[in-house]
Amino acid sequence: MMRNTTFVCLLVLGACSPANEVANRPDVKPPVAAIVPFEIVAKHGHKRVDNYYWLKQREDTAVINYLNAENRYLDTMTAATRPLREKLYAEMKGRIQEKDESVPYKDGDYYYYTRYEVGYDYPIYCRKKGSLDGAEEIIANGNDMGKDQKYFNMFISASPKHDLIALSIDTIGRRFYTIKFKSMATGKMLPDQIGNTTGNLSWANDNATIFYGKQDVTTLRSNEIRRHTLGTSANDKLIYEEKDQTLSCYVTKTKSKKYILVVSGRTDASFAQFMDADNINSKLTVVEPLQNDVDYSVDHANDRFYIRTNLDAKNYRLVSTTVDKPGKGNWKDIIAHRTDVFFNDFSLFKDYLAVEEESEGLAKIRLIKWSDNSETTIDFGEPAYVAGLDNNREFETGVIRYFYQSMTTPASTYDYTIDTKEKKLLKQREVLGGFDPTNYQTERVMATAADGVLVPVSIVYRKDKFKKDGTNPCLQYAYGSYGSSSYASFSSNRLSLLDRGFVYAVAHVRGGQEMGGQWYEDGKMLKKKNTFTDFIDCSEYLIANKYTSKDKLFAYGGSAGGLLMGAITNMRPDLYKGVIAAVPFVDVITTMQDETIPLTSFEWREWGNPNIQEEYEYMLSYSPYDQVEAKNYPNLLVTTGLHDSQVQYFEPAKWVAKLRKMKTDNNLLLFYINMEAGHGGASGRLRAIKEEAMRQAFMLDLMGIKE
Repeated sequence: MMRNTTFVCLLVLGACSPANEVANRPDVKPPVAAIVPFEIVAKHGHKRVDNYYWLKQREDTAVINYLNAENRYLDTMTAATRPLREKLYAEMKGRIQEKDESVPYKDGDYYYYTRYEVGYDYPIYCRKKGSLDGAEEIIANGNDMGKDQKYFNMFISASPKHDLIALSIDTIGRRFYTIKFKSMATGKMLPDQIGNTTGNLSWANDNATIFYGKQDVTTLRSNEIRRHTLGTSANDKLIYEEKDQTLSCYVTKTKSKKYILVVSGRTDASFAQFMDADNINSKLTVVEPLQNDVDYSVDHANDRFYIRTNLDAKNYRLVSTTVDKPGKGNWKDIIAHRTDVFFNDFSLFKDYLAVEEESEGLAKIRLIKWSDNSETTIDFGEPAYVAGLDNNREFETGVIRYFYQSMTTPASTYDYTIDTKEKKLLKQREVLGGFDPTNYQTERVMATAADGVLVPVSIVYRKDKFKKDGTNPCLQYAYGSYGSSSYASFSSNRLSLLDRGFVYAVAHVRGGQEMGGQWYEDGKMLKKKNTFTDFIDCSEYLIANKYTSKDKLFAYGGSAGGLLMGAITNMRPDLYKGVIAAVPFVDVITTMQDETIPLTSFEWREWGNPNIQEEYEYMLSYSPYDQVEAKNYPNLLVTTGLHDSQVQYFEPAKWVAKLRKMKTDNNLLLFYINMEAGHGGASGRLRAIKEEAMRQAFMLDLMGIKE
């Protein structure tokens, strides 16, 4: 994520029955979390008793002991799968080109890229001046910097003259970054260090000043933009404070390099302010004030601002405006709103406008010439794929870079010369171990939801392992929140499942934007349950059309997709053999009521405001933690990270504890806590593979597939 597994499954068929599954497990009792009733009262008077509220005390010894006990229990219960996990890990690692290099992108006079060495987890950041034949300069070696760290994440930003590099470094996993600076002339680190930042920064044009983001240490909401000039004191000037608790802010720079942008936003709305990048003391000017349900993003070129917005445009439109009067009263359509096309992104060039669009969930790229509005379209031939604009830093160029992949085509990077319409494949990620894309089949089908809406499902399987008779196991994935679309992308790790006879399906449920802006609106707030019922209806479709069967169907989702997993587990536990919920957002009401932790007021326009009784009651009706009942549940694997900054570890911890108390079955309930990671799981490419091997082994073992 090779062998024929049909014969293996026949031999171990008895192991697939519930009775034998239980008999073959270690006779070990799971950890039991203490019940300590805690009453939570809503502002409108509704009372709930949370028996596991105490688990939120991250530094408490009893909490850490409980989490460690859960990890030991998982180790014991999965001990028999260790050889399988090791085999899966070796397979997945064996498909990776360990000595690898990214496609260089040009920025100024330099070509920037990263490369990996054999046996190492982290990238080495490099560049070459003038051409790709130039001498390599190593900016930073992630392996040296992260070798003594249990967690390590870093990204870099070059100054306008490219002689200085800002390095944003997180060694905890909670997304608190320390910004450090390196002189490329001397190869030495500068004394300046800025701690407890979001890592987000943008350079002013003086080549000595950065604007950067800081977050509230409790809520983790990014609420400040500060200014630091190299060589000055650490008492950095506050440029902007976002006082609206429903908004988070960040800083960026326009394509023209003329303006610094401060953008504030939440899930439904945003607004932008700009300042002169040549004058670090210039004042911020608002482009267009905040308005509920209006989102927009800004870039600048040719002395005008270009704005992608959903104002009067559910599927977004592109407008332009003047710098001196940027407000909506002066907006002029460049690309008008269309009901059948979702306008996803754009990139500005001297002679061209590049536009990324989606129709019926499939992408295309349009290239429009400023001088005469003539167009070129880049289309893609497979039934399910993901494509889009890539890293286009250069303004004066006739070459557009884009990415492409599908469920059978590895990640590919292309350059497209607009005038000649020539496509040049720069790199396709190499998959070692004899991968042959012709062995696999992709399909795109439409499942009918309960209300008659057609929901796209992208499917992939290995041709010689698949029979459309319901005998294949299947893993169904979805996300379905924040308007974030799930795409038919490639995964070399997934091949381990496909080669063992699994079908893999992506359900493009409402809450994403695969089918346009309304698709998102119909999967949020008081329509959130559409996300859950869409997923269930897609599952029913896969079963009815014999891609799989109930006793072979698995579901997987993470974060807000973990909420989806919790909801479908409560709603239709009979439909799934197993469910994997990664860093799941499952304690909706308690989290939305607690304004001292992340994912609260900032997201009230996504889930609902618990202070409004109607919204409170709707969230309560599906909140997975609150809806746990005394009934049978499928096999469950739940994962989290102790330092998760997005979905706090105690949400899944409480959910697991309550499930252990309430459920009436003997199915597996396993809880893995990475004590050294945050929301994204283990850092480093090789460590992450071990966690993926654990997830796959969980499913394969339940299917009686032992190798």
